[in-house]
Amino acid sequence: MRGLVGGLLLVMVGTAAWAVDDGDRSAARATIERQLEAFKKNDPATAYAQAAPQIQSMFSSPETFLAMVEQGYKPVLHSRSYSFDKTEDAEGDQLAQAVMLQDDEGVDWMALYLLQKQSDGQWRITGCHLKKAPGTSA
Repeated sequence: MRGLVGGLLLVMVGTAAWAVDDGDRSAARATIERQLEAFKKNDPATAYAQAAPQIQSMFSSPETFLAMVEQGYKPVLHSRSYSFDKTEDAEGDQLAQAVMLQDDEGVDWMALYLLQKQSDGQWRITGCHLKKAPGTSA
């Protein structure tokens, strides 16, 4: 599992310097956690608020955003459990955060979140790449 995470992080962030500080790491994880908890509570407004403005502009409302997540990211929307793995610095004010999660059917997944630090200092999600964990059948 860690080999997959490391490989995906290298692909996603290229040859950027690995200089994420603890404050950024914690703030980015808190953003992801707010969104995952909002999904569990069926709170589309809070989940949508964690997305970067360029993502929000793609959806007419928090409910439309939630419908997209329901269609393409069910393991994220309906996670039974999750834990944070590696965090890597990307270019500029961006980072990649790996999250190991298990869906409500017990299938293990790896979500690679991409986040960007906004002008107000807040970290917001710019993307999520989802893959089944190695060795997972279902």
